[in-house]
Amino acid sequence: MTISIYELKPRFQAVLRPLVRRLAAHGVSANAVTLAAMLISIALGALLFIGAGQPGLFLLLPAWMFVRMAFNAIDGMLAREFGQQSPLGAYLNELSDVVSDAALYLPFVLVAPFGWGGVGAVIFLAAVSEMAGALGPMVGAPRRYDGPMGKSDRAFVFGTLGLWLGLAGSLPGWSWWIMPAVSLAILANIVNRVRAGVRDAGVVHNAP
Repeated sequence: MTISIYELKPRFQAVLRPLVRRLAAHGVSANAVTLAAMLISIALGALLFIGAGQPGLFLLLPAWMFVRMAFNAIDGMLAREFGQQSPLGAYLNELSDVVSDAALYLPFVLVAPFGWGGVGAVIFLAAVSEMAGALGPMVGAPRRYDGPMGKSDRAFVFGTLGLWLGLAGSLPGWSWWIMPAVSLAILANIVNRVRAGVRDAGVVHNAP
């Protein structure tokens, strides 16, 4: 069994449910929330990349990571609980997460002691991880969210790094190991998702 911040999602959704009802009553669509989260993530990622020499800007990252988690929960609740599920929404939900993650992680390539290799590996593996989870329904299994280092966990790591950088002005040299550690955890995540998907698919196919 792997531990992930994702396991707290039901409690988070319960807190957001009154807001979701109001949004639905005002005609806000799940797809609009999904696209808004992606566009804000891209804009923030561009700002941080351009202003990487100004550590204080990175204080925006932990705040947005938290709000983005709320956006992600809200679009899912609007889709499921208010009859807004659609094929387009499914594509937007999966693709926008990968694009947003890449945009928000990319500025760290300009932050010492990280670089293109470590951060690039995390971006690549994060995309593979989400693909491994999304492929579950293709083989007859549920969408997989297994950890460690799922989307919520990565948001916590990068949000914490942004907070640290913003407050301290720089990161210590020994923190270089964080990116390799995150990459290894995502590799375990990918294995867990594939293994669980294959197992669940077998249970479905063997059911009487």
